[in-house]
Amino acid sequence: MKKYFSLIILFLVAFSYSAKSQQLDKVVAVVGNSIILKSEIENQYIAQGSPTDVSAKCLILHQLLTQKLLAQQAAIDSISVTEDEVDDNINNRLRYMSNQAGGQEKLEEFLNRSLLQYKEEMRPTIREMLIANKMQRSITEDVDVTPNEVKRYFENIPADSLPNFNTEVEIGEIVFQPKLTEAEKKPFYDRAEQLRQEIIGGKDFATMARLYSQDPGSAPDGGEMPFADRDSYVKEFSAVAFKLKAGEISKVFETDFGYHFLQVLERRGEQVRVRHILFSIIPTEASLTRAKELADSVYTEINAKRLDFYNAATIYSDDKETKYNGGMILNAQNVQTRTTYIPVDQLDAGIFTAIDTLQPGEYSRPSRFTGPDGKSAYRLVYLKSRTPPHQASFNDDFAKIKEAALEEKMNKVVSEWFDKRKKSTYIRIDQEYQDCDVLKVWL
Repeated sequence: MKKYFSLIILFLVAFSYSAKSQQLDKVVAVVGNSIILKSEIENQYIAQGSPTDVSAKCLILHQLLTQKLLAQQAAIDSISVTEDEVDDNINNRLRYMSNQAGGQEKLEEFLNRSLLQYKEEMRPTIREMLIANKMQRSITEDVDVTPNEVKRYFENIPADSLPNFNTEVEIGEIVFQPKLTEAEKKPFYDRAEQLRQEIIGGKDFATMARLYSQDPGSAPDGGEMPFADRDSYVKEFSAVAFKLKAGEISKVFETDFGYHFLQVLERRGEQVRVRHILFSIIPTEASLTRAKELADSVYTEINAKRLDFYNAATIYSDDKETKYNGGMILNAQNVQTRTTYIPVDQLDAGIFTAIDTLQPGEYSRPSRFTGPDGKSAYRLVYLKSRTPPHQASFNDDFAKIKEAALEEKMNKVVSEWFDKRKKSTYIRIDQEYQDCDVLKVWL
């Protein structure tokens, strides 16, 4: 683990409640007023694909003990999470899991249960995990390091133990998403309107959402979404949701996600609970051709030095995460420092291929790719710099060294917190797990 006490909770892919597992279940640990069952460990062990290294079970129990202790302190400190936070986390996980499994139906087949049933089974575990995470953040929220502390940290690293960094690159991109004409979008609108009329005519909204909605997060729940305020939705969705009265069904409207229509189920002050049906808008070949022509034109202008990359990204890019950063891609695994230096082994395969033969300062020709939403678009990639493999240097790698120094300081604070809490908390671990090295700190 990167952080000894970090709560890296695996996606809970399988919950087993068979009669056999219940017969074999037993309490394997007690933490204060909480218990940990053997089935909890087995379920997460199965979720990892049943690794051959049985010490994985020891690590799972360590993570559960950590989570329980944090959650109990959170209750004392009145730290909680909202149902919306739980729902959002579960929905995000289900979207990811559906994509990995190849669709909602395949995921349900793998889980051997409906996603609605699975969500309810996940809810207590996810709630406790989120509370524990929030408690841990509260322990370290005021921890920081000064430049002098960073320097002392670096100077205390033995010369033969200085880390080596792989090749890193700074990369920019301009994304050109296909823009459909009204005529090209009409079939998608018509399909949404047809289904809307069928529901107005008497068909069940929830059933139609489960059958036809292309929102993997809400479709299994009949299109239902939890209570949320205006800022929880994109502006077009909010404008419709907060205009209608309870029970009303909206007209078909468009957002970046596609065509929707929704029904307001309940209003509660400045929050609303709705259900909706989404039809994604699939790019046509004609729209993709137009996107490619624009991408080729911008590439020509940049290469001829008639347009600089920063301004081109601001004007033309359809990627909202990089558009206002001059097209530059931030290191997704180091968001706190907002660094643009990315190890090449973390690059998307398509981007790695695009820059593989480029020299710093060069641009790739526009190429077609598939975005996170599963839709095709075009992009051109800019290689700003390439740093060769090297041993850590205080001046050149200050941001990384600062991050490591901060992590060490935070780990020390968290470790001291756990040591104090463990002394005042009843903890018992079953004999079966007492030989686990990782659990020695609990015994």
